[in-house]
Amino acid sequence: MSEETVEIKNHREAIEEVIDQIRPALQRDGGDCELVDVSEDGKIVFLRLKGACAHCPSATYTIQYGIEQVLREMVPGVERVQQVM
Repeated sequence: MSEETVEIKNHREAIEEVIDQIRPALQRDGGDCELVDVSEDGKIVFLRLKGACAHCPSATYTIQYGIEQVLREMVPGVERVQQVM
C-alpha cells in the first residue's frame, strides 16, 4: 500500500469517526447519516441524511451549520459537505 493510499484511508477514517460522534444527535431526532464518499482530494464529503433527517426542512441547515462545521474543525482539509439524495 502506498503512502498516499494510507493517507487517503486515514483521512476517510477520521471523517467516519467524527460522523460517529455526531450520529447520536441525529438519532435522537429520528434521523441518521451515511458517509457516501469523499472526493479524491479530501475536500468534499458526500453525505446522505436518513430517516427523519432526509425529509426535514432543516436538512440544509443541519449539514452546513452542524455536520460541515464540525468536520471542518476536526478533520484538516475538509472544506464542504455535499448532501447526496
